[in-house]
Amino acid sequence: MTLQIHKWRSLWWSISAIVILSGIISMIISWTNPNIKAPLRPGIDFIGGTRLQLVRDCSKPSNCDQPIDINLVRDIAKSQGLGDSSIQLISEDSKDNGITIRSKHLDTDQRIKLQNALSEKIGNFDPQKNQIDDVGPTLGKELFKSGLLALLLSFVGITIYMAVRFQWDYATFAIVALFHDILVTSGIFSILGLVAGIEVDSLFIVALLTITGFSVNDTVVIYDRIRETITINPDRPIAEIVDDAVNQTLTRSINTTLTTLLTLVAIFLFGGETLRYFSLALIVGFIMGAYSSIFIASTLLIWWRERHELANKKLQVTGGS
Repeated sequence: MTLQIHKWRSLWWSISAIVILSGIISMIISWTNPNIKAPLRPGIDFIGGTRLQLVRDCSKPSNCDQPIDINLVRDIAKSQGLGDSSIQLISEDSKDNGITIRSKHLDTDQRIKLQNALSEKIGNFDPQKNQIDDVGPTLGKELFKSGLLALLLSFVGITIYMAVRFQWDYATFAIVALFHDILVTSGIFSILGLVAGIEVDSLFIVALLTITGFSVNDTVVIYDRIRETITINPDRPIAEIVDDAVNQTLTRSINTTLTTLLTLVAIFLFGGETLRYFSLALIVGFIMGAYSSIFIASTLLIWWRERHELANKKLQVTGGS
């Protein structure tokens, strides 16, 4: 059984359009949300401030009998003059035994007062699991600008490489596929930011850069096979050539993606809080990278070449008459 992707290209494009449109709508909602004010919920890396992650010490008797009440935490933060802070619960041992508080910059005294007030109301915290991150707003802006610049330069470099190695139409659709992967990944994280309060940090930019490399690698493999077949059989229909190229490289694409995903899923499950959403971004991006290489970049090339051939035939008929 061979996969005939060109016959169902409208379906592949529709699926991508729905997912991307949902993400864009989520980004607009996030931007207008006064608590976010950005397409994706920004982490402390980008906006600066203080992030406290506090986890209760469950080795002490009766310290973790009741789950943490987030409304109580908000009341305590408000009493400390931190009513506008972002507060989330953290699951520890399948229970809500931890909290994350992101606020404006707090000095040492303010952090100690807040932690003591929380300890009195919700239990003692484990100093081995507590984390405190402090980032200035200037550094946060620099990280954001550097990340965007790195992403832009990677797109420019990939465009030049694809144009030199193949042709401009190959390069154009490879970049379209990359934008597809970036938009889908960003859109899903925008939705997660609204629904689950998940933030993006500097590791998210690293994930996007990694996704672009993986996606273009998959696309290059398919495009290489397409170019080889066109060279051998230049008169063969482009739809058949692309279908054959996809089928010949399909096993390789699936095996590469699955083996990579196994590692990423392991990191997501057991890699700890710091790497959890970084690995999630890679999981989403790598799946989309394999999808776009097969169903977006390839089908767009078919559409463009067929349209170009039709235009040439019309010109020949017109010229002949």
